This record gives sequence, structure tokens and C-alpha cells, in this order.
Amino acid sequence: MCGIVGIFSRQEPIIVEALTKATQQLSDRGPDRQSHWVASHQKVGLGHTRLSIIDLVTGNQPITNEDEQLHVVVNGEFYDYEKIQYQLKNLGHRLRTRSDSEIVLHLYEEFGTECLQYLRGEFAFILWDEARQVLFAVRDRFGIKPLFYAKVGNTLYLASAAKALFAAGVPASWDYESYFQQLFIYVNQDSTLFAGVKQIPPGHYLLATPNQTYITRYWDLDYPTANQHIPQRQDNEYIELFRHKLEEAVQIRLRADVPVGSFLSGGIDSSAVLGIAAKSSCDPIRAFTVSFDRPAYDEEPIARETAKYVGADFQVIRLNQSDFAEHIADAIWHAETLGVNSHGVARYIQSRVVRQSGYKVVLSGEGADEILAGYSHARQDLLFNYSIQKTPTALASVEHKLGFIPTWLREIAVKRSVFHLLLNPDYASDYSDLDVYGKFLNQFDIKGQILGREPVIQSLYLWSKSILPNYILFAERLEMAHAIEVRLPFLDHHLFELVRKMPVSLLVRGMKEKYVLREAARPFLTDTVYTRPKQPFTAPPVTITTNNSLYILIQDVLRSSVMASVPFFNQSAIATLLDGLATMKESQRINLEPALLMLLGTCFLQSRFNL
Repeated sequence: MCGIVGIFSRQEPIIVEALTKATQQLSDRGPDRQSHWVASHQKVGLGHTRLSIIDLVTGNQPITNEDEQLHVVVNGEFYDYEKIQYQLKNLGHRLRTRSDSEIVLHLYEEFGTECLQYLRGEFAFILWDEARQVLFAVRDRFGIKPLFYAKVGNTLYLASAAKALFAAGVPASWDYESYFQQLFIYVNQDSTLFAGVKQIPPGHYLLATPNQTYITRYWDLDYPTANQHIPQRQDNEYIELFRHKLEEAVQIRLRADVPVGSFLSGGIDSSAVLGIAAKSSCDPIRAFTVSFDRPAYDEEPIARETAKYVGADFQVIRLNQSDFAEHIADAIWHAETLGVNSHGVARYIQSRVVRQSGYKVVLSGEGADEILAGYSHARQDLLFNYSIQKTPTALASVEHKLGFIPTWLREIAVKRSVFHLLLNPDYASDYSDLDVYGKFLNQFDIKGQILGREPVIQSLYLWSKSILPNYILFAERLEMAHAIEVRLPFLDHHLFELVRKMPVSLLVRGMKEKYVLREAARPFLTDTVYTRPKQPFTAPPVTITTNNSLYILIQDVLRSSVMASVPFFNQSAIATLLDGLATMKESQRINLEPALLMLLGTCFLQSRFNL
């Protein structure tokens, strides 16, 4: 929906120019209006760039309450807000706008930080409480919307993107340890690749007072333990309940004062969302589908069949490796992190086309695999006999703490091991004693949230708290680069709180993943989609051939002076790897694609951010 900025100084007045520059840096996220507010004492300021979706006339921000003691800037959407507005008016509150964003001010007046339990949606916000001299900053439950912060001296900076913090004057440099962690797993949920720049973790809020700053968890997945008694229903009851909750989650996300479209692949998730949206809409929904030039990765024919089946308008966006080569540097600039496949660049280009087509809002099926065990590794965690697997040394601490190793974590450890051959010896030596997988695990409440659950649930928890916000959901930054707000019905917490109490057999049944969704969404699915196994949205690997534009770009950049300036790698070792690609089997080159794209992304971050 928008870009937000907050600056809070505990001593000297804030620099208004820094607030302005940070806000301007987020203009891509909110091209419709830029504005800011600075307190009379000049110790705090809020900035906002607006993407107008709800209340196009009176919904400008920052918004203040009746006595102007509270000010807020919001990124994202609160759903069911009309009902809350009605309740607030009955409590005596006077609302200045018809915007969904304003409800957070008055809920905070009533309930303080407990207001979060009443908020449903994808959001991040920064609120200043003048009476209490408190800054309250929040990120939504699953981490759909980003919120970064940094402390420099006595000043706290917050923004929707790290680049906005840098525009405000926060120094930009690599975080050497976080980068090492990223190579072999992913950064922790409160970290970034940049020194001193943190994330508010999903389901957490930050409180800053004149004396201290602290982070508090307000929500977690809270899967029930295996021995916890939960009343069980018949399968058909769960399926009906799930269909009802999913339809509700889609319908409330159709609420907008602008047209709403939908992303569509050949999978069950986006097909179900589009089908429900089409049923709930008076006008045909526009469906946007990416088409790749290699048939094995192209889902256009299946998506076209689905669009016809539900009566949607169908728009195809055809992409190839030349498109990826042209746009990958800009995509990484906006993502502010590393990717392992070109599908992120595809989403970046897709969102540009969506915007050019006159849309600001689209629905998407992301999150279904996380809440419904849709990935193949979930089936393996459910069915596989771990006792026959030899434990890699690097994962010994994980097995010791959990009693098993999640399949996805084992796969990452194997695929990322190539980096040991490419690191600068001095850099590798500095972190030779760092147990990256143990550190990864230690960030979580192992006793309270992980142990005592079935292995597949433990695995889902770890994935949903790390890969989901830090990799899958970084697509939000690629979409908002073109001011496209993507709404995710499967990550509606009301829907999830039903799913988490379901038997695992409703998630995976035999070889059928997402069984409850498959049956609940059956009226909206073609036979092709209903019977089709999970196919991840993946762009054709750049390394399938050695004569495409992106492959040539990788060769050129990784041999360049920019790569030489990156402090983490031995460029001679990288050159040796590059020299050998042409003679490798295709399967070997494909296995190396994630590492090559991470190296390429590192070069672009190094140069674009002047790290």
C-alpha cells in the first residue's frame, strides 16, 4: 500500500532533511503522495508515501487522533475495518477519514499494545504516542510487510526499506556474520545483510521510549503439541470449515476503491484464489500469468484453461533469459537480498506489467504451501525413516536439539556446501567456529513452539519463520517497486488458526499434498489442476544453456573488478568454477545455479549500495 518512515531522537532534534530524503527514497512504493509530520519538540518525525487504494479522497497520512496526541503511518491493509469503524464510533471516537488505516489509532487509544489482537491483514505501522512519549512500531503476523530499523547514536530510524535508512544517513556496509549465515542457510528473522540494520521479526512489535528500546512477540504459530487434546471433527466438516474461511479471506481482500486483479500460475493455490474471487465479483477478474520460453517450466496452457473455466480475463506476460538479464540488477536493488532463481525477477517484471495495465492490487496464492505442507520436503518429513540417514557434521547440533533434521534444511546444507570452496581463506577462518545451523535454530522458542510436535510440524514451523518471510515474501519489495499491493488470503491468521488444529492427514494424504485445500476448492478447479501434483513457481535455470544473456552476464560480472572488491570470496576459485561450467553435465550446472545467482546478487548489492 505505501512506504513508511519514522525517526525518533532521544536528545537532539531530528534532521528534517533526513526524514524527507528517506521518504523520497520510498516513492516507488507510494507514487500518489508524499508527506511527513514532525512533532513540535522535533524529537520525532513520521514520513509516508501513499499508494491510494482505500479512501482515495481523505485517506492521506500521517493520520492523527481527535486530540492530536497520536500520529500514525501505515503500510498495508486492515480487513473488516468497516465493522471496527462502527464499533469505534459507538465508543465515542470521531474518525477523520474513511480509511482502514485510521482504526489503529483509536484501537490503540482503547487497548494500548493489545490493539494488535483486533487487527487482521498485511501491515506494518509506526505510531507515536505523545502523552506517553512512546514510539510503537509493528510488523504483521507472518511478515508480509517489511519493517527495518537501525540505531545510530541516540537516534532510532525505521523504514519500509533499508535503502530509506541509508538515505536518512544510516551508514551502509556489509554485516559480515549475517552474510556468512546467508550463504549456508538464511539470515535470522531479526537480521539483514547490512551492518546495524535489523528487521522487526514477524509477529513482533518494537517499543521505544526516551530510555530504552525493546522488541516483544505478540503472536506465534502456536501449533498444538502431539499430546494436547483437541476435539476432532470429521473430514467433511474440516473441509467445509476450510472452504468457508478461505472464501471469507478472499472476499475481504477484494475490498478496494480500485480494480483488483489476480496472479495465476498452473497450481492449485492461485487457481483456488482466482476461482473464489471470480465467484465473489460482479465483473470478470483480470488474471496475470507469466509464460516462460521453455515448455517444462511454462504454465500458461494450464493457467489459460483455469481462467476460461472461472470466467476471468486472461493476460500473459512472456519472459526469457534476456528479460532476466536486463532487469536482474534492478530487482536485487529493490529486494535488498539474494535470490537463488530468476523467479523473483519474473515477479518484478510481472508487477510492472500489472501496473501498466491499470492495476494497483492483485491477489496471490503465496503462503498455501507453508500452512498446508505443500512442499515435497513436507511429505518426506512425514514419511521418511530418519534412522537410515547419515547426519552431516554441520547439522549435528540440529539433530541433537530436535531429534531429527528437517528435509529442507538437509537439502540446503548440501546445496550450499559449494561456498566452502569459494570463500576467501581469511574470511572463512574468521567464522570457522560459527555453527550457522545451530545459531539459526537458537533464534526460536524451541521448547515453547517446536518440541513436542510431530516432525513435519516442527519442519513447517522452522520454514514458516525463516524461509517464508526472508525469501518467499521478499517478493513484496519487488511488487511494490512498481506500486503493486499483493494480498495473500492463505496468510490470513483466522484461516491459519483453523488449519493449525487440523490432523496432519488433512494436509498430506498419501501422495496428495494440501488435501484439505484440494477438496475444499474442488468447485473452482479444472480437472487438470485438481489432479496435478505440486509444481513450484520456478523460472528456467539460467544454466540450462551456456549461450543465453543471463549466463553471459554472470560470467562477465563474476570475473569483473566488482567481484574482486567483494570481501568474502576468492575470485580465482570462482573463475575456475566458471571455466568448468561449459563442460559440465546439464544437471551439474543446474545444481550450481543458486550459488551463481547468489554471487551475482552479491556483486549488485556491493555496487548499487556502495558497500
